[in-house]
Amino acid sequence: MRAEPVHQDFAVEAIDRPQWRNGRVLRGSAFLALGSCLFTVTSCRKHDFPEYPANYREYAYVTNGGSNTVSVFDVVNVRLDREIPVGLNPTGVTANPRRNEIYVVNSGSSPSGEPGSGSISVIDSEKNVVVATIPVHRQPYFLDVDRDGDLAYVANAGSNSVSVIDLKARREIAVAGTGEGPGLARISPDGNSLVVTNRLGNSVSIFAADGHAVPRIRKVIEGCPGATDAVILPDSSKAFVACSGGHQIMAIALAHAANATGPARPDALEALLDVERSPVHLALKPDGGELFVSNFDSDSISEVVTSTDDVGGAYLMGSHPVRGLVSADNSLLYESNFSSQEISIYAIDDGKREGSIHVGDGPDALAFSAAGHLLFAVDARSGDVAVIRASSRSLFTLLPTGRQPNSIVDKAFRVQ
Repeated sequence: MRAEPVHQDFAVEAIDRPQWRNGRVLRGSAFLALGSCLFTVTSCRKHDFPEYPANYREYAYVTNGGSNTVSVFDVVNVRLDREIPVGLNPTGVTANPRRNEIYVVNSGSSPSGEPGSGSISVIDSEKNVVVATIPVHRQPYFLDVDRDGDLAYVANAGSNSVSVIDLKARREIAVAGTGEGPGLARISPDGNSLVVTNRLGNSVSIFAADGHAVPRIRKVIEGCPGATDAVILPDSSKAFVACSGGHQIMAIALAHAANATGPARPDALEALLDVERSPVHLALKPDGGELFVSNFDSDSISEVVTSTDDVGGAYLMGSHPVRGLVSADNSLLYESNFSSQEISIYAIDDGKREGSIHVGDGPDALAFSAAGHLLFAVDARSGDVAVIRASSRSLFTLLPTGRQPNSIVDKAFRVQ
């Protein structure tokens, strides 16, 4: 049987992985590792961490599917701050780019209709308390927020729909039908295109997004078995979708109106790119020039040039790579190897693996701190977060989470 990354519930059936249910199996070892790091914490050199002003705050938020909580980590002091109760089976978590709010997707459903099932919990990041709960539909998993921080989009896998949420009013304002089993909705940076991956429908739905209006379907593209992850280029010209039930990714040209650079263009499948088995995640460079495909069942990554749709090659990483993250300077890819205790490091310009970092068991979701000096890796099977020092590429400490941690997001701000 294959191991399953617990945060990707919507991709389970497509690639036949059993769920991990014992989120704390290595909790004891996490505390031992934490204790062994205390000397390191107290002996850090001054330049290892930024100097923060008195009103600076930064937190990392981790959803715990087995605890119905969110773990909040104080990034400035590198410690667990608190656990916040949310809804049933929280999965995705997203930060508002304009306001100090965090959105948690509660995927669980209850036959008795318990509060918090099929909903979004809104966390005030200045107080770190839940200030609102927004009902959506059955089995939402992830949420995307537009660049202005006003609207959010969530795919409801159990209802074959996508919800539009007014984040100021804190309510659903529109809903549109999708293909079967939508797992992910992505809004383009320009706010004009909404891309939804339909895992059970083996397809991609593309909508015209028009603010508060109901999204209007523009195109359905078939032939993507187990469609899961999707990324959109910074210029909103193209989307890439992982077909996790096979060995390909889709390159999709997104529609745009006529402008000074050329005539109007409709949505169109540009290419089907051969990668390796079970591509489950796409990591885009910040400059948009390349993306990296996590090939779960091939123990490898594939490198794709986004402008030409060329697959540059495949590179062995570790056991079941599941999630990648590129550094802000576009130089390094960090890759979680789920069936191991390692984060692999891939040097992009050199085109080679440069070593690995030992972390907890089942590393999965990744996030950088705002300054980029720390990398956080959610260890799904040992129930902790590995804190990695980016400058030395070494483990700094392990911090405990709740049961079955899934996703992570970092939020930095200054209090007034």
